[in-house]
Amino acid sequence: MVSPTSSQNSKRAAVRKALDRHKVYVTAQSFSGGVYSARVLVDGEAYWVDEFRLSQLQQGLSPAELELMPAADD
Repeated sequence: MVSPTSSQNSKRAAVRKALDRHKVYVTAQSFSGGVYSARVLVDGEAYWVDEFRLSQLQQGLSPAELELMPAADD
């Protein structure tokens, strides 16, 4: 049986992990010629990404880890 203390510790660890992840906000999307792209905002910086990179960002990877360059101002 799981003790209340270990249950509480695992819940706290899950919350800590979720808070440590980067927040990814999709600010624009386009689908042209069969290609999807999204403009995302991560930690105050905008990036244009494809569907694969978007999923990687949402899984917790940082833009630096993906070697993304900030989007030029529109």
